[in-house]
Amino acid sequence: GWFYLLHVLSTALFDSPAFTSCVSHGIVLGNDGQKASKSRRNYPDPVEMFDKYGSDPVRWMLMGSTILRGGNLSVTEEGIREAVRSVELPLWNTWYFFALYSGTCNGGAGYLAKPIDTDDAAALAGLDVMDRYVLARTRDMANAARDALDAYDIPAATQAVRDYLDVLTNWYVRTQRDRFWSEDDRAFDTLFTALETLTRVMAPLFPMVSEEIWRGLTGGRSVHLTDWPELGEALADPTLVAEIDEVREIVSAAHSLRKANKLRVRQPLRSLTVVTHLDLDSYRELIAGEVNVKSVLLKDVESSGMQAKRELAVLPRELEPSMRKLTSVLFKAAREGNWQEVDGGVQLNVEPPVVLGQGQYTLTTQVVSEEGSVAAMLGSGSFISLDTVLDEELEAEGYARDVVRAVQDERKRAGLHVADRIELTLRVRDANVAAVEAFLEFIKEETLSLAASVSGGAKEIEVSVAKIAK
Repeated sequence: GWFYLLHVLSTALFDSPAFTSCVSHGIVLGNDGQKASKSRRNYPDPVEMFDKYGSDPVRWMLMGSTILRGGNLSVTEEGIREAVRSVELPLWNTWYFFALYSGTCNGGAGYLAKPIDTDDAAALAGLDVMDRYVLARTRDMANAARDALDAYDIPAATQAVRDYLDVLTNWYVRTQRDRFWSEDDRAFDTLFTALETLTRVMAPLFPMVSEEIWRGLTGGRSVHLTDWPELGEALADPTLVAEIDEVREIVSAAHSLRKANKLRVRQPLRSLTVVTHLDLDSYRELIAGEVNVKSVLLKDVESSGMQAKRELAVLPRELEPSMRKLTSVLFKAAREGNWQEVDGGVQLNVEPPVVLGQGQYTLTTQVVSEEGSVAAMLGSGSFISLDTVLDEELEAEGYARDVVRAVQDERKRAGLHVADRIELTLRVRDANVAAVEAFLEFIKEETLSLAASVSGGAKEIEVSVAKIAK
């Protein structure tokens, strides 16, 4: 009724339509699946949610849902917590990281970061490859969010931001941490530019936290008084983005293989083989460090010895009654590879041929690799193969990395600053003393220890740290 009534009133009063575009949302449901109702009280109390999580996560949960595309939404506290976990915490942690490390630069005097001129192609060419990548992704994110909002597709805008946050926090900041520690001005300027752009994009979607971070970054009056960011065309680099996106997918798939085979990330492995059509030679060291392998081998399909095998599984419960009597024949044809993909499904070459439609079968891809390795296929069509064979040297280094983690945890418990130097005392199991001694210099370097000693007799890793005065 409102659509019609508003047009009638506007035409009668002003001789013009009331609106030219509108957003029609779905129905808000309670946590019991019924329509949200004040009488039923079947939804989380809004004021309680604002007090507990803040208004931004509640707003994001609503704006990122299908309700703004006409679908229904069940309002639950779990959905609000997810907005905190996937959006607010990554954003705030990145800002905290920037403020912490920039504040400790120059002997504690701090570094005043400045925005990068995104129209200066020569200056951009002098940046580190990862700086250029994250800035290119920043530009893509800002443009994608703008286009989505212009089309009233608010959930698509939130998705563009969410995808970008993963790039910024779980990739750029994590892989470039050593550059911030070594006070690389270009890294600080890049992160400043990325955060300043991100907060402007997020201002209409996550207004309170965006305001707090933007004012802390710039000292300006309000992010809500700024224009939408327009980053220079010189930032666009689709080839670089495609290469590093592939690297990220390789790393993610390798970690999935580790998890599936119960190989913790801190345990070094001998090698990772990557079969891809992209030139990733300059990223070998990066991939090796992220996956924690000694070497990365790049091969083409012909020389890799690897192959992808498509496997078909027939779902008998989804077959039509007339087909079910052929179940054993169909199973045999699927098992022997006597089938092919056709438009709309797969054809099993039996007598007579049978075509299965969507929902009546599943297709999976298995990668065949050498013995002692596990393999996976990426969404891009590339393959990876991870060597899972461990020897004494690899196991010793893995234990040393466990020690480093234990020391870092103890530093945090002791309330030490990230730059504090320490004297380190370790007690480990007798069988692990030799391994720790072999990697003691590595442990000292990773934990900022100026002096370290190790002894046996412990059941688990025991750590004692003492701050060394400057």
